[in-house]
Amino acid sequence: MTSHGVICAATLLTLLAQGCLSQRNVCGKPPLNTRIVGGETAPVGNWPWQASVQRGGGHICGGSLINSEWVVSAAHCFSSTSNIGVSLGLQSLEGSNPNAVTRTVSQIIIHPDYNTTTLENDISLLKLSSPVNFNDFILPVCLAESGSSFFDGTNSWVTGWGNIRVNVPLPPPKNLMEVEVPIVGNKRCNCKVGGTITENMICAGLVAGGKDSCQGDSGGPLVSKQGSRWVLAGIVSFGNGCAMANSPGVYTRVSSYQLWINSHITSNRPGYIRFSSTGTDSDLSVTCEGLPTLPPTVPPTTMQPTTMPPTTTAKPVVCGQATMNSRVVGGSSVSSAGLWPWMASLQRNGGHVCGGTLVSVDSVLSNANCFSSSPVPSEWTVVLGRLKQKGSNPFEMTLNVKNITVSNLTGSNVAVLQLETNPTLSTYIQPICLDNGQTFSEGSTCYGAGWSAGRGGEEEVLQEFQTSVVSCGNASTSDRICTGSFTLEQGDSGGPLMCKVGGSWFQAAVLSFENNSRGRARADQMMVLEKLSTFKNFLENTVGAFLSPASSSNSSSNSSSVNTTASTSMTTASSSVDIPHSFIMFSHLLLFALCLQLFI
Repeated sequence: MTSHGVICAATLLTLLAQGCLSQRNVCGKPPLNTRIVGGETAPVGNWPWQASVQRGGGHICGGSLINSEWVVSAAHCFSSTSNIGVSLGLQSLEGSNPNAVTRTVSQIIIHPDYNTTTLENDISLLKLSSPVNFNDFILPVCLAESGSSFFDGTNSWVTGWGNIRVNVPLPPPKNLMEVEVPIVGNKRCNCKVGGTITENMICAGLVAGGKDSCQGDSGGPLVSKQGSRWVLAGIVSFGNGCAMANSPGVYTRVSSYQLWINSHITSNRPGYIRFSSTGTDSDLSVTCEGLPTLPPTVPPTTMQPTTMPPTTTAKPVVCGQATMNSRVVGGSSVSSAGLWPWMASLQRNGGHVCGGTLVSVDSVLSNANCFSSSPVPSEWTVVLGRLKQKGSNPFEMTLNVKNITVSNLTGSNVAVLQLETNPTLSTYIQPICLDNGQTFSEGSTCYGAGWSAGRGGEEEVLQEFQTSVVSCGNASTSDRICTGSFTLEQGDSGGPLMCKVGGSWFQAAVLSFENNSRGRARADQMMVLEKLSTFKNFLENTVGAFLSPASSSNSSSNSSSVNTTASTSMTTASSSVDIPHSFIMFSHLLLFALCLQLFI
């Protein structure tokens, strides 16, 4: 493009950003996008409406720019609305981004009928603190107008910075990813995911799997092309795992919300395009006979949207698997839903007393000291799948206690609570593996977790503590494990010290508030804990045979089948055309004249 063309385009984009011209004139037409099929890493500027929604500077969700100062995203991304920002024109989450523009968010509007359990109306609007200027790398997407039709098989694209497989984060520099998936009609989708799809949702995915959105893509765009324009058909909402066969991703259907969006954006409104599929919709003749079905989906976490929901636990039950957990080192002390799915809150009279862990299909492990004053089972309940002691917990389950059995060893002791009913296992409720003589080598990274009053903010969110295995020195015995010191409070007692071995999480010890003083008194600030293997005989007698971790071969097989990006190579259609200088000049003058007419 010549310099005259650049000036003209800049003039138009400025007028459009300021609301001088309709957003419909510019939406959905990225000048750098020539994408037709395939795709992995998205070329720079390919999807200029893509937004990174961030909390404290860290990516939590995707979003789509719909005019110069509004972004649309998913409602489930905002269980907390503090410290939210938006980055546009972003190519990678790490490294240099010369085209990026960042804004704080002045207002977050959650749909008033958003349902945290079913994810109905999973849509939100974010108002930027100040408008952004449009350019080749920052442009709004068109929105699907009310009455739009997306037939089964319609080509669509999903973009985002989410995981590339279940529990496998995007590798550095974390470039924006793209994947092409066909629309799946609602009837067919309901057959596959268990009848939870409403008319306010739209599905997309391959029967064979292998292409999908995943954790971290929530709130991002699902777009289809109508003529020369890209239209926002859906917002990443939920699904079963990532890229599983016969398990389409589920998206919020944007065309259902035109009136709601317009009720909040009263000036400089987004551009709407009525998307009309051609031919006959094959979904109209679909019946569920012969189609694979899955149990109803469970909605994603609201704290780590980094979210696509859980898969149904396969038989036999395995231990130590946390699909929402990609912890290696570092990270926040605030946990998120599904990160530690075995965590249990042991409650008496409706209040949290101690932590614990689910260690079998019907047993929870904790510290014996928690029951010294009240060993009566009927006085206790166990809450699984909980994140916050105060606030909404859509994935939790409360169970009564049938029996409490305490070990009887010299020194520290543990307790096993047998539950009256077995919990329903999901991504948010899973058992941890018990130490069966595992070796936790020096330098290994381990974690503790628990709830205590005064920590985790007003909602008392589950806290995690990272530490490392160290030498016990003179205190060394086969019955002890030593770590760097971390602070424990009363409510942390009964929680786990967790270490990852061979891809599965093992509980190495039970935490006790009493450990605090012993650990802090040592000159090297060391925490000394009784290894769980010390209680092996007691646990085998009360819990039964220990659960086995998932085999590495199974893990490998699962991982290879859930790639977020296309397995085929990307092809593009592009051309280079020489445009006469006189034509550019004529176009410039014509467009400038049209702009002037607006002020007459």
